[in-house]
Amino acid sequence: MQTGKIIDHIVKWLKDYAVQNSYIKGFTVGISNGIDSSVVSTLCARTGLPLLALELPINLSKTKENRKSIHVEWLKNKYGNDQIRSMNINLTEAYSKLKETCTRLQSNDKTELALANVQSRIRMTTLYYFAQVNGHLVVGTGNKVEDYGVGFFTKYGDGGVDINPIGDLLKSEVRALARELDIDQSIINAPPTDGLYGDMRTDEAQIEATYDELEWAMKQYETKYDSEQMTEREKKVMNIYSQRHQANTHKMKEIPICIIPKEFKQLT
Repeated sequence: MQTGKIIDHIVKWLKDYAVQNSYIKGFTVGISNGIDSSVVSTLCARTGLPLLALELPINLSKTKENRKSIHVEWLKNKYGNDQIRSMNINLTEAYSKLKETCTRLQSNDKTELALANVQSRIRMTTLYYFAQVNGHLVVGTGNKVEDYGVGFFTKYGDGGVDINPIGDLLKSEVRALARELDIDQSIINAPPTDGLYGDMRTDEAQIEATYDELEWAMKQYETKYDSEQMTEREKKVMNIYSQRHQANTHKMKEIPICIIPKEFKQLT
């Protein structure tokens, strides 16, 4: 893979998009301190346009909350405080009040997942507030296998963005870009996590397959594969991928619209 050319292509794509839309003054990116958001924020920084990096913790311990982001500090040192601005906005109180209101009215076996998605949607709302007041675009951080393979994102949460520069890159390809961009090795090596659960369970623990396995399954799914030639583990991974892909297809498509026949609209 020609990582340098891919980086240049994405940076040019971001700049061209901004130039074509004169109202765009810069980019806003949610920073999770994971590899995807680190790569995306760096690509945005390389355009030379203003970047607002937002850390949006919910229910973090005081130790983690006060810890400086390695990546944000690196961005500022590399590109300067004039171009890179950052904020750490604790959303715990906002989330807690909404959680209390909702669970008081109804709670069942789906509550945990619903509340995890609420966290993601509160972050999305915050990103759009600051993007709008700064004339920015909200830039997505979802990769190809995550967003368009298994649909491992929150609808109208981290899936609610204006543009997605790495949506055509697999997780392994994002890692290659991270190395080329000189992203901190601790970020590259860190187990991916959505950070929506108190126990910080990893993406791969939730999905029950590694991203490398999912990339393999995605390629198999898009071709005529023979399950008889697969190992038991490969069959299990294919089953995980196909079930998640089919269940989350609604996230990847436009909202269905009921089309009214023209004759029904004609005046009688």
